[in-house]
Amino acid sequence: MKSLDEIAAQLQGYDPQALSAEGVGEFLSHLVSPVAETESVGLFDALGRVLAEDVISPLSVPPHDNSAMDGFAFDGSQLRADAALELEVVGTALAGKAWQGAAGPLQCVKIMTGAIMPAGLDTVVPQEFTKPAGDNRVLVPAGVLKPGDNRRLKGEDLAEGKPALLAGERLGPAAVGLLASIGLPSVRVKRRAKVAYFSTGDEILSLGEPPREGAVYDSNRYTVFGLLTRLGCEVIDMGVVRDEPAQLEAAFRDAAARVDAIITSGGVSVGEADYTKAMMKKLGDVAFWRIAMRPGRPMAVGRIGSSVLFGLPGNPVAVMVTFLAFVRPALLKMMGARAEPVPQLKAHSLEPMRKKPGRTEYQRGVVSKSADGVLQVRTTGNQGSGVLSSMVQANCLVVLHHAQGNVAVGEEVDVMMFDGVV
Repeated sequence: MKSLDEIAAQLQGYDPQALSAEGVGEFLSHLVSPVAETESVGLFDALGRVLAEDVISPLSVPPHDNSAMDGFAFDGSQLRADAALELEVVGTALAGKAWQGAAGPLQCVKIMTGAIMPAGLDTVVPQEFTKPAGDNRVLVPAGVLKPGDNRRLKGEDLAEGKPALLAGERLGPAAVGLLASIGLPSVRVKRRAKVAYFSTGDEILSLGEPPREGAVYDSNRYTVFGLLTRLGCEVIDMGVVRDEPAQLEAAFRDAAARVDAIITSGGVSVGEADYTKAMMKKLGDVAFWRIAMRPGRPMAVGRIGSSVLFGLPGNPVAVMVTFLAFVRPALLKMMGARAEPVPQLKAHSLEPMRKKPGRTEYQRGVVSKSADGVLQVRTTGNQGSGVLSSMVQANCLVVLHHAQGNVAVGEEVDVMMFDGVV
């Protein structure tokens, strides 16, 4: 396990007092390692879990060539581009039961969607394309289809003996359905990452406490809990820890003994009159950063024991932005998920945005679609790091990159959508 100094020595231009957002991501990629333990879970418990090993399909899906339509199956080589084809209907193939007969030249079989294709037949004409041509006869007009149309091939979805899903896949609803489609009742996954969280500060009120002058209710505890739960972590809520050395030391030691990662909010800004930074230094290998970003400039990272530490700023929006930008990707790596950056879309700005080059800014935005179908974005207004209501109104973060300057109306900007994340 490398020390923070050893990791820093590998990074070109590392400066903890002026660290770029990109530099934070690179540092954390070296700091965090995937959990090693695995477990087997049933499919109803597999959603959001990370595959521990490749899943090899034990069968082909579909297991037979079958019809993609309700219609009539026949030998497509009989089609002619300039002439209709008249066919005699000699049987019916139903889904779940193979038709046992044989169809010869100029004959067809009425077939239902999903039914096995009868031997020697490779094309299905949808019922609505045909015309009656007398008793048990149908007419296929010229030019409505080609040989092989509307036939699903054996194994075209999944082939027996080939990988169905790869290790590191974070299982969504479609992936869970795919596992069911190959008959697997359970799957081996990485164990959940265990994460402890607590807020720090004498000014923080827990819910149920009466208001008092200069104090604020702890919203960070609930937003971080929601972010961690949605990510699929096992969350240990440690509440609010006061600015008192013995309490802080006990909280850090207790957390480090039980979890893979510790997240705190508050107590990492320069010049703060509290004991959090001192206790982090006493107990672990910790670096304190000033990141070239807005919101969320101060951040602490490191290890206490074998637990990775993320010390986030205290302002509610800054907590959420630093979590989304840095902590979430790091925890996904810890969970064993393959590294996949959150995709960013392009949208045209509906307003000018002031921005200084030399830092990355994450502005809360609302993406919509113009009358002609073009994505457009506006900000939520006040971008103060304490305006938590702006995160409720927003459906994205507008990402203004490190070297970027002011944005003019109509200019394209990158947006990071919230759907499924926040």
